[in-house]
Amino acid sequence: MGQPMVRNLLRAGFAVTGYDLSEAALATLSQEAGFRAATSVQAAAADADVLILMLPDSKVIDALLWQQGLAKQLRQGLTLLDMSSSDPVCSRENASRLAALGVHFVDAPVSGGVKRAVDGSLSIMIGGEAAHVDPIRPVLQAMGKTLVHVGGAGSGHAVKALNNYVSASGLVAVCEALVAAEKFGIDPHLVNQVFNASTGKNNTTELKVENFMLSEAYNSGFALALMRKDLQTAQSFIERMGTPGGFAKVCLQTWAEAEQSLEKGADHTAMHKFVRSH
Repeated sequence: MGQPMVRNLLRAGFAVTGYDLSEAALATLSQEAGFRAATSVQAAAADADVLILMLPDSKVIDALLWQQGLAKQLRQGLTLLDMSSSDPVCSRENASRLAALGVHFVDAPVSGGVKRAVDGSLSIMIGGEAAHVDPIRPVLQAMGKTLVHVGGAGSGHAVKALNNYVSASGLVAVCEALVAAEKFGIDPHLVNQVFNASTGKNNTTELKVENFMLSEAYNSGFALALMRKDLQTAQSFIERMGTPGGFAKVCLQTWAEAEQSLEKGADHTAMHKFVRSH
C-alpha cells in the first residue's frame, strides 16, 4: 500500500523522503523523481513537515516512537500522520503523549486495497483535532478520494477496524454461501451473479469472488494475517466499549482458524479455499 501512496504524493508535487526496512522497496521508489531514500526513520523525519507512518500495527508504532525514542527526536509543530491500521486506544494515548512534546497526531487509516491505492481513490477515515487535520488535507487528498473526519484522535482507527470487521464478516458469509450452493450442484459464478443483482451484494461479491476466489488466484494483495489482526483490533475495541460483540468473536475465531490452516502469507481471499476444504 505504501509504495503507490508515495507515488501519488509525488504526482501531487510533494517532495517525499522515505525509509523502509526493505532495501528493494527503497530502491524501487528511488527511481521516482522527487523521492529521496533515507538511511533511517530518524533521517526521514528530520526535515519533514508531515511524518507518515504506514506500519503493521500499534506494537510496531509504539516500539518506534517510545522504545527506539523517535518521538523525542521529532521537532515541535510536526504532524505525525498514522495511516496504519492501529489500535484506537493506543492511538488516543499516543496523541496525548505526543502533544506533551509539541507534536500533532492525526490518525488516517485507509480502505480500498492496492487497486485504489494505485489510482489515488482510497477512502480515508480521519481522527484528530480539526486544527491539525485541516492543514494536511492536501496531503490526504493526494492519496484518497473520500475523506471523512470522524472524530478525535483514535476515531479513524476505530472506524477502520470496525469497517474491516464488517468487510471480513461479509466475506466469510459469501464463502459459506458459495460453497453450499456448489455442493448442491449450482454454478457458483451464477450464484454470485444473483448476489450482485440482489440484496446480498457487497464488496466481496463485486470485486473479489470472480477475480480472486473462484479463479483460485487468491492474490488480492492483502494478507489474511492482516485481516485477522484488524479483526482482533475491532473485537477488542467492541469489548472495551462494553457493547454487544458475540458475532465479532465468532468471526475472529473463523479467521484465526483459517490463518492456522492455510500456508504462511496466504491472501485474505484464500478464506474461500479454507471454507471449501472443511
